[in-house]
Amino acid sequence: MVSMGYTEHGARHARMVADAARAILLKLGRDRRQAELAAIAGYLHDLGNLVNRENHALTGSAIARNLLEDMGMPHGEVADIMAAIGHHQEENGEPMSDVSAALILADKIDVHRGRVRKRNKMDFDKHDRVNYSAERSVVRVSRKKRTIRYELKIDTKLSQVMEYFEIFMSRMVIARRAAAFLGCALELVINGAKML
Repeated sequence: MVSMGYTEHGARHARMVADAARAILLKLGRDRRQAELAAIAGYLHDLGNLVNRENHALTGSAIARNLLEDMGMPHGEVADIMAAIGHHQEENGEPMSDVSAALILADKIDVHRGRVRKRNKMDFDKHDRVNYSAERSVVRVSRKKRTIRYELKIDTKLSQVMEYFEIFMSRMVIARRAAAFLGCALELVINGAKML
């Protein structure tokens, strides 16, 4: 991934997505086992990048199946995790279950300067600029209001808010569908201004 110029998809991203996916389901009142399955799916969701970035969701799903079955996980739980991993990409994914929806929401919020690997800002492309400009990105869940809110703080000296939408519009579309699957509305707040 580094040699291809992609942003960080390693242990930091995996932990962040796992923690956020678990928290989303727990805050919505789902049971602990389901939340744990979302965390496992979150931790494993980018495994397919070990093979190729293209179709990494499907490849990762197959790799996860072998790992989880070898560990003795019940087949139904393995299937839930496989479906979640296989459907987490905006290009061809779709929320299939609560686990899947939580994974999508947790993955799409991870925009942050810590993901940029290039050191020289002169080498930044648009993705690097948008990620580098993101000083903070968090997801907040309100069970009472039935909302899932993405909150971002972007340094607009580095990247304009419009660039965020140019890059991440498809992410927002699948995140909105994931929130709806969980019975919630997706909200997007950038620098204190509500965009969605």
